[in-house]
Amino acid sequence: MTGTNQPISGNDLARFSGPNTFMRLPHVNDLSGLDVAILGIPLDIGTSWRSGTRFGPKQVRSESAMLRPYNLATGAAPFDSLQVADIGDLATNTFSLSKSLSIIKDSYDAILKFDVTPMAIGGDHSITLPILRAMAKQHGPLALIHIDAHADVNDEMFGERETHGTVFRRAYEEELINPYKTYQIGLRGTGYGADDFTEAAAWGFQQFPAHELWHRSLAPLGAGIRTDIGDAPVYVTYDIDSLDPAYAPGTGTPEIGGLTTPQAMELLRSFKGLNIVGADLVEVSPPYDTSGNTALTGANILFEILSVLPGVAYR
Repeated sequence: MTGTNQPISGNDLARFSGPNTFMRLPHVNDLSGLDVAILGIPLDIGTSWRSGTRFGPKQVRSESAMLRPYNLATGAAPFDSLQVADIGDLATNTFSLSKSLSIIKDSYDAILKFDVTPMAIGGDHSITLPILRAMAKQHGPLALIHIDAHADVNDEMFGERETHGTVFRRAYEEELINPYKTYQIGLRGTGYGADDFTEAAAWGFQQFPAHELWHRSLAPLGAGIRTDIGDAPVYVTYDIDSLDPAYAPGTGTPEIGGLTTPQAMELLRSFKGLNIVGADLVEVSPPYDTSGNTALTGANILFEILSVLPGVAYR
């Protein structure tokens, strides 16, 4: 046992008991001394199709009780070396997306006054824009790994410039990200035009459509991205709809022909060694998967990202 926070063991307290925090870690209000802060951003008023992601943080936390503290496949033992805690949910405005995005940005400004890596549980993908605004203020333009079925580079949606489908155009325009170190993985689906994805490629975004990844290990792709980024600060945003709906039906904008869960794990594990300064998991919509398996998958995705953060101990 170390002096760092440990998830409550299922051998000490039944998994259906205890606090509804990520992996049943302690909930804290004081971020002093934390290495990693897990937080929820329950928001779905930025979505364009099926809502329900406001319930994402609660169910991802609930399903995370199944997780154990050691990654047996990789040897990662994040809780041996990192002080991790759940800092609760941000108080978004249920009736105003613009006010909610401002709340997220201001909250991240406060969080980043501490030497901590924030990991957010969404929420729809609109939450990532204010996060990037705060992160870029701290680190400068970021390398970005964006795993998603959609490029989210629309100019506007119904006249609105800030939605879950416009995030990365705004991030590019505001110079929050380095376009030549931006990687979009898992893109697919039908489009409104042939240039739906290619416009962003012209900005410098490196895009890896899902159909080019079928039946392939993603470890080499991840290794190439790791080499390309080097030691630049990188933000990882994982949209659960990157996965095929057979694995993650509980999402707002599902697209067939997606990544498998083994591919996702290979990809994330290959990011060991990157200077990851923040991450999020978005678009888990529990009402569309009453089994809870999409949220369980989301919890595992977060654990895989946690397992490759800088400073993680390996056994």
